[in-house]
Amino acid sequence: MNTNRRRKEKQSNDDRGQWASKREYLLVVAGGVVGLGNVWRFPYLCFKNGGGAFLVPYGLLAVFVGIPLFLLEISMGQYTQEGFVTCWTKLCPLAQGIGIGQLLMSFLATTYVLIEAWAIFYLVFSFRSQLPWATCNNTWNTADCFDVQMVNSSNMTTNQTTGTSAAMEFWERRMLGMSGGIEELGSVRWELSLCLLVAWILCYFSIWKGARSSGKAAYFTATFPYVMLLILLIRGLTLPGASEGIYYYLYPDINRLADLEVWIEAGSQIFFSYGVTGGMLTVMGSYNKYNNNCYKDCFAICLLNCGTSFLAGFVVFSVLGFMAHKQGVTVETVTDSGPGLAFIAYPQAAALMPLPQFWSVCFFLMLILLTVDTHFITVESFITAISDLIPKSFRVAIKHEILVLIICALIFFITLTMVTEVNKHIFTKFPS
Repeated sequence: MNTNRRRKEKQSNDDRGQWASKREYLLVVAGGVVGLGNVWRFPYLCFKNGGGAFLVPYGLLAVFVGIPLFLLEISMGQYTQEGFVTCWTKLCPLAQGIGIGQLLMSFLATTYVLIEAWAIFYLVFSFRSQLPWATCNNTWNTADCFDVQMVNSSNMTTNQTTGTSAAMEFWERRMLGMSGGIEELGSVRWELSLCLLVAWILCYFSIWKGARSSGKAAYFTATFPYVMLLILLIRGLTLPGASEGIYYYLYPDINRLADLEVWIEAGSQIFFSYGVTGGMLTVMGSYNKYNNNCYKDCFAICLLNCGTSFLAGFVVFSVLGFMAHKQGVTVETVTDSGPGLAFIAYPQAAALMPLPQFWSVCFFLMLILLTVDTHFITVESFITAISDLIPKSFRVAIKHEILVLIICALIFFITLTMVTEVNKHIFTKFPS
């Protein structure tokens, strides 16, 4: 009886698929958890919450909360060989509602693709002979626009309080075409919709064969961002004013450790960057061999995640220090996080450098590759959960590829609402 059961489980796993190698598994998981949160969220939180002192709650919560939860989710998938919904039928059927909740969360998380579309849009414009966010000579610019390359430092502070930077106007007026509010839908931005289509095509061909294709895609998408990060780090550290930016990034304010908000934000960053509680890790672990050493894997990936966050801080704040130096203002004036950092502050800083097109291409290519991994792994997790619920229908090769195509197409049409003129208003309503 036990022998027959083992044979059936082995046949089920063969139909479901597994990682072709340990290397592919590590690259896919690392690519999934190392994303924009490491680049545009951690450095700002570190600066905001006591500099180097923030590393204390961050490190403690990583050791006592992040790594244990990371290991728990990976081992759940590896032990059950199931996705984040059906794994509960083997562990605790009464708790299957947790998996259903994670299924809904993973569907909402597909809106992450919008950031990828924005980055593709900026990448295309980065190849122009004159970066459009560097000047105010464009049709979308207003009379209040100021050009950071042409104003002197004494005028900069005055202009910033009374006008709008060229980078901000490109972001709001050229790319987003923002409407007056969430009640004004506006029309679809056709250029953004094409960028969104490209993002979904990349996603489809990364996951259409399941673990086999996503593992192969990760060889490039998980490693190349580190090449770009290293290039940007070297360039950033050689810029004038970089040391001042790094000082603001790491200067420890020990008194902030008594502030509960600092600990809360450290915990939120751990959950955000480690990807725990979303179900993705359970799915990635389910494609492992049953006897894989997941303990060693978890420690290695978590260490890589934290190290990438810390390194990205030097990249970001060296450039912000340079930008503050060029404008004759303090680092706090130019410091930002989230989309404001990626699509306004950094492009503006790149426009001030020699060879601005090259640095702009490097930065947005890095953003695209960081988002591609997280995006296709999120969609792969959602699809795996569905196919595990109805294995006889969707574990057949052709049917699985059709399922992937239908889901990618369906979510593409849903996310078209987010490339209308109301897109930023809708995007801010979704959880980060």
